[in-house]
Amino acid sequence: MMLSMMISGLKQPGNDIDVYLSPLIEDLKLMWDQGVEVFNRFSNETFKLHAMLFCTINDFLTYGNLSGYSVKGHKACSICEEDIASQQLKHGRKIIYLRHQRFLRSHHAYRRLKKAFNGHKETSDPPTPLTGIEVYEKVYNIDHTFGK
Repeated sequence: MMLSMMISGLKQPGNDIDVYLSPLIEDLKLMWDQGVEVFNRFSNETFKLHAMLFCTINDFLTYGNLSGYSVKGHKACSICEEDIASQQLKHGRKIIYLRHQRFLRSHHAYRRLKKAFNGHKETSDPPTPLTGIEVYEKVYNIDHTFGK
């Protein structure tokens, strides 16, 4: 198992994220395609180790940075997509996102709480997740602009 961490400083890499990730990606390609010779101390033998990236754990801002998805503004929820409910606060520039109680069970007590949320009882169902084909149709024509 390999743990790779990236902790940004004061300035975020933005579109230049590929510059920071390229050494990791090169190592992962090597370990997937060719593998690397590793010594097993227990059996006193070497073997070829192949590896892959299984998952990533990151906060929402890093998710946006790695995926290229916008995590700011009125349409920032990657789950809700077009069915998002956002609102700009009256006395500020902050945008809030509403109606997340719809992801709870239909009879959950929080769905009936009006005062704690936006003043309305939540009765709608969560948005239907996109199929793989629908995701592909959304992204196959995207023009990629890489960093430095």
